[in-house]
Amino acid sequence: MVLEKPKEWVIAHSSDELTSQQKERLDNLLVRLADGEPLSYLTGKKAFFGMDFFVTKDVLIPRPETELLVEEAIQWLTDHPSRHVVADVGTGSGAIAVVLADAFADLEITAIDISPTALEIAKKNCVTYNHQDKIKFLQNDLLEGLSQKFDLIIANLPYIPSATLLQLPELQYEPQNALDGGEDGTKYISRLLQQAVDRIKPGGMILLEIEATISDTVSSLSKKYFQDAKIDLLFDYASFPRIIKIN
Repeated sequence: MVLEKPKEWVIAHSSDELTSQQKERLDNLLVRLADGEPLSYLTGKKAFFGMDFFVTKDVLIPRPETELLVEEAIQWLTDHPSRHVVADVGTGSGAIAVVLADAFADLEITAIDISPTALEIAKKNCVTYNHQDKIKFLQNDLLEGLSQKFDLIIANLPYIPSATLLQLPELQYEPQNALDGGEDGTKYISRLLQQAVDRIKPGGMILLEIEATISDTVSSLSKKYFQDAKIDLLFDYASFPRIIKIN
């Protein structure tokens, strides 16, 4: 970050002094950290599911809660080996798509985001792990206008109610359009569910990350659009409702 050297080099040169330019950079980084800016934006990387991802302020920082979403996807894909076609809606940094591509040899993943800047970051992470043959990137508004059908639709969309987001200053450095779910937190989730009715293959799976306070609303919406489906609500390690499964 300051020295741009690996940890082993730093240990071997622990008695070396910083240059004035390096000291200035370090001081600047420490000020930003003291102001509350996330360390991941300072270092430009975040570990997720045992892999390192490039991140900037244009994408959300991948979080441990989302690893539960990925675990469910991996389990379902493992249990259904004939299912290969996946949509990662709201891909952001591309972390979900890249982890899934890394876990399976035969997936066809469409990573979708409305933000062209986010897609560029996701592409960079894809190239880092050499999964260009498995992941197609698409700038699009959710599933709007798409004709392709998917075996698995997985999404971590903006889901924090607008009023709640205003009370979370620790999130001020992250892109607000990737957090703000509208008045009740379901602005994008509701649209995706409506679109997914015609985009999910028979017997397919939909996995959504949600916020605890909107679990009842999202469950009701899921039942509205998928009346014959099995709908499960999964809890995170803090016992908060975190994932909706529809299949």
